[in-house]
Amino acid sequence: MTKALIITYYWPPAGGPGVQRWLKFATYLPEYEVTPIVYIPENPNYAIVDDNISAEVPSKITIVSQPIKEPYKLAKKFSKSTTQEMSRGILPDKSPSIMERLMLFVRGNFFIPDARVGWVKPSVKYLKDYIRQNPIDVVITTGPPHSVHLIGLKLKSELGCTWLADFRDPWTTIGYHSKLHLSKRAANKHKKLEAQVLNEADQVLVTSPTTAREFEDITTTPVAVITNGYDASHATAAPTTLDGRFSIAHIGSFLTKRNPNLLWEVLAQLANEIDSFKADLNLVFAGYVSPQVLESVQKYNLSDSVSNKGYLSHNEAIILQKESQLLLISEIDSAETKCIIPGKLFEYFMAGRPIVAIGPKGSDIKPLIDKTGTGSFFDYSEKEELKAHIKSCYEQYRNDSLTIQPIGIAQFSRKNLTGQLANLIDQVVSR
Repeated sequence: MTKALIITYYWPPAGGPGVQRWLKFATYLPEYEVTPIVYIPENPNYAIVDDNISAEVPSKITIVSQPIKEPYKLAKKFSKSTTQEMSRGILPDKSPSIMERLMLFVRGNFFIPDARVGWVKPSVKYLKDYIRQNPIDVVITTGPPHSVHLIGLKLKSELGCTWLADFRDPWTTIGYHSKLHLSKRAANKHKKLEAQVLNEADQVLVTSPTTAREFEDITTTPVAVITNGYDASHATAAPTTLDGRFSIAHIGSFLTKRNPNLLWEVLAQLANEIDSFKADLNLVFAGYVSPQVLESVQKYNLSDSVSNKGYLSHNEAIILQKESQLLLISEIDSAETKCIIPGKLFEYFMAGRPIVAIGPKGSDIKPLIDKTGTGSFFDYSEKEELKAHIKSCYEQYRNDSLTIQPIGIAQFSRKNLTGQLANLIDQVVSR
């Protein structure tokens, strides 16, 4: 059995999408002759906690941990709400206050690459001893937080470990970097650390083709793509009845920059043109919703159609997806976000309900939806096309015929993707 040391910050009871990828990889790797040993922080500051997800951790997985010191705990004494949002990666959308600007400056220029960098040194010290006493075949680091990769970088340097670096999101080209008020020195340090990680790792793993191309332009290290996916064990039978109203559900953080004003405009127009549309419409939001998104919905006189459910457990979110008439994805209209494939896309596949996705032109989301026949993608210039599609979906809803026939989604099951990972690990270890 190949032994893989997986170093990750996010692990149950952490909620949100960041925990799912490696929880499921670790769950299925033993079926492919790979034994996972998972290293996590002992006392993390998770912004979202889902106690139910802890039950999904297999009892046979070896888990080791060390304490972490995080500045967010101290920062809460100055601004609890801002600190909570920053720790979730939610940065101020409007003009930040003096305190917010100060916190962003400190975060961007004194904690490089991120606020978990204080975990690197004690982790390296602990893991060097652990590896000497418990030999492993490959070290795997997953970020963000990208400081986790610095642990792998140091272990590679000092022990010569075979190392695979997994990027769930890009590093220096991620959109929020522009909000961190980085000095030239700090920006250069980010670039230097990113280059070191990409060049010293034996294998780089990413979640989207666009990120792969981006990294292949700046490193000769092999880069592979394994997307996120869905867990077939959650694919329970769909409810016998769908939502009785024309529900359009968005699950996950609905940030201001993801606010699809063209959708609200389309829905408002249809409400004025079709007598029954407004009464049937049900906009379902689950997770954090930016106040600016709610303001936009109100602007288009759609607030009465909103069901704002707040944060749901993973299991509750799965049920909601299966009950909804349409499932919404909205991504920021930016070249920087073409590489973003939300983890919920694959769970939407599993739900078997039609997807309506809105994002930047050239998005990696579009070919996935197109080839699986799971819905339709629209860029921000396609308002009329979006309107015609929503109208068609509504007519199908009224006729009880709003369905899809997915094609080939089994390739995105977590178990199948873990098989791809196991093959990649075998290749890296045998080089």
